Amino acid sequence: QLQLVESGGGLVQPGGSLRLSCAASGFTLDSYAIGWFRQVPGKEREGVSCISNSDGSTYYADSVKGRFTISRDNAKNMVYLQMNSLKPEDTAVYYCSAALVAGNYIYWGQGTQVTVSS
Repeated sequence: QLQLVESGGGLVQPGGSLRLSCAASGFTLDSYAIGWFRQVPGKEREGVSCISNSDGSTYYADSVKGRFTISRDNAKNMVYLQMNSLKPEDTAVYYCSAALVAGNYIYWGQGTQVTVSS
């Protein structure tokens, strides 16, 4: 069974940090670009960050640039999203997704809740 599983979400105070993990099973991530997305109920899903499978190049949404860092460890079949200086507006369900062709995300995890609140 091909699946992605996110973990690492939780409740954190503003200014705090969390590290999200995305684990793959049933396939290897090294052939896929990996993206992190987030969604708040009633709003459209937002692309947060992605990392290529070819040269490791990264992309960040303006809203998280300078605060979030995406990385991958192909040996462990994992991708991470380090989130620092968290703000209440970062509160959302975060999803990881895998794309074999650029922009065509075909595998999705179930999501992990991130809540930033005092």
